[in-house]
Amino acid sequence: MKIATEEQFISIKNIQNGDLIFVGAQTEELSGAISRVTKLSDQTNFDHVGLIEKTSDSIFVLHAAPMGGSQREEIHHFYTSQTEKNNQIVIYRLKKEYQSTIPHAIEKAKTMLGKPYNWLYILNDNELYCSDFVERAFRDDKVFELIPMNFKNKETGIIDNFWVDFYRKKGKEVPQDEPGTNPNQLATSEKLIRIGEFKL
Repeated sequence: MKIATEEQFISIKNIQNGDLIFVGAQTEELSGAISRVTKLSDQTNFDHVGLIEKTSDSIFVLHAAPMGGSQREEIHHFYTSQTEKNNQIVIYRLKKEYQSTIPHAIEKAKTMLGKPYNWLYILNDNELYCSDFVERAFRDDKVFELIPMNFKNKETGIIDNFWVDFYRKKGKEVPQDEPGTNPNQLATSEKLIRIGEFKL
């Protein structure tokens, strides 16, 4: 399948087991703060990612979210909750040579369900954030990698005020350059192909 342009859409019948589902970033609050420090382009500007599990009769999104922590959410519910906020939803797919990693990743993801959301974004085994959840699901096969986290505004080069205040309120230093992940980093992986925007 060729790489999709942003004009192409994917329907639910074309979603595959193991696809990654990305949610477009907003400009305000936490979403905007994530975007300002991790945005790579207008086409790669996401603040959330999940893993698709396709069963014989249903499709679920396995993901770690602020509301509900690590969870298995039916795709129609996920879609509605995101599109109510006018968020774009985009599907990416592992290239053929990496698709053998999917069954294990889904099983691994299921072992992490029920864990609370990691509001500090500092890696630990007991709390997870979205891209951390996906990276860990595929970690045994080294599909994605940890990178130094960035909290600096891409335009100013200094740590974004949102994050300064965010961590000050939690009594923590901003974890600049500590290992982590983010949705935009995953989306630019050479192991993924952008399939298209998802529309129900």
